[in-house]
Amino acid sequence: MLNKLDSTVFLSLKNSKNKLGFFKRGFAASRKLQITQENEKSPKPLKGIRVLELGQLIAGPFCGTILGYYYIIKVESPKLGDPLRIWRHLDADGVSPWFRSMSRNKKSCEINLRTAEGKKLVGQLANKSDVLIENFRPGTMEKWGLGPDELYKTNPSLIYTRVSGYGQTGPYAAKPGYASVCEAMAGFRYINGFPNQAPVRPNISLGDSVAGLTAALGVVMSLLARNKLSSSDNLITGQVVDVAIYESIFNMMEGILPEYDRFGEIRQPSGTTVTGIVPTNAYLCLDGKYVIIGGNGDSIYKRLMQAAGRDDLTTKKFATNKDRVKYQELIDGAISEWIKTLTSKQVIEKLEKADVPCGSIYNIEDFANDNHVKERKLIETIRVGKNRSNGYDLKVPAFAPKLESTPGGTLWAGPDLGEHNREVFINLLELKEHDIKKLQDDGIIGKTL
Repeated sequence: MLNKLDSTVFLSLKNSKNKLGFFKRGFAASRKLQITQENEKSPKPLKGIRVLELGQLIAGPFCGTILGYYYIIKVESPKLGDPLRIWRHLDADGVSPWFRSMSRNKKSCEINLRTAEGKKLVGQLANKSDVLIENFRPGTMEKWGLGPDELYKTNPSLIYTRVSGYGQTGPYAAKPGYASVCEAMAGFRYINGFPNQAPVRPNISLGDSVAGLTAALGVVMSLLARNKLSSSDNLITGQVVDVAIYESIFNMMEGILPEYDRFGEIRQPSGTTVTGIVPTNAYLCLDGKYVIIGGNGDSIYKRLMQAAGRDDLTTKKFATNKDRVKYQELIDGAISEWIKTLTSKQVIEKLEKADVPCGSIYNIEDFANDNHVKERKLIETIRVGKNRSNGYDLKVPAFAPKLESTPGGTLWAGPDLGEHNREVFINLLELKEHDIKKLQDDGIIGKTL
């Protein structure tokens, strides 16, 4: 039986000039409405999974951000909190917008981990959690009596997630794990920049973010594995997820290792090109802007050169990428000569018409105002501050990947320090008021309640 919307689509179909196209559009609209209605009442993908985040700054907390589809408890030091709160630009409330974005959907509680009582409280939280994330130097959690061997005695199903520079074992394990240094060790820095110049770093902490992403994947796989293991009094169904920043970056290095192994080739920096792939480059246009062109597919390359009026470079000797690599300078020169006579807009129009992958190099302003980004709802606006009149709006990245039936969403911005102390200590740990007062007086938990 057709519902009201389906009936409307069906009746309109009779008078449509393009019945098939209209039906497809009507069906898509009906399905989109159905999904939207279901989303309002559907469970979130991580519903029932409690995550305890003990990390700070970027790598560990970014893992928590990705998992923020449901319930994250973020433990912070009393008074000070996560150092990311005061990194880079600070807003009118004295907190970094970066922190408000990174800690969205997290609940902040203050516990002093350098005290015995504080460690005990964290142990109690770990017993009530499915996932623990920490990014301290290896050995720190063990020193505090909160290592996996200790916690598995009381919570054998815990997914114990560890992010460090070099992993939990090996001769480098105890070294400070800064993303920049780990990126260098992984070989990532070496291949960036121009020949005979100092390697270039991207203006972000890429190693931290990739490690956080790797850790989140490890958590989800471990949760799936936990469901496959039979539980018993003696079986640990949880496991340790050991993530190293340098290993996470190394995993992104594509064919560099096997090429070195088979041919002894050490890939070098190649500026704006990619070694062994021709043509793919950034080309300067008449208006001073650069356009990226990926014309390395054989048929794409032919269409590119025809659009540039260079049929002479589409003969048999340029037919495959292997052939074109021999003539990289000639091909890039020809493309550059053509492009510098056109504006970036003209180049993109001509190449899109020829079905050649190309695009402008965006800054963040360009990206935030792009119609495709808006249509995809890739940017969310959230309100910071309990009092809307005294708060402010903040744009943050939307959750990715997009899940059609159980999508994620930003429920609240990164919280004020200790904003959820009462919820955690009274509602979750069921502490009594007089116990909380003593813990506060002793500096073990925060004053906010």
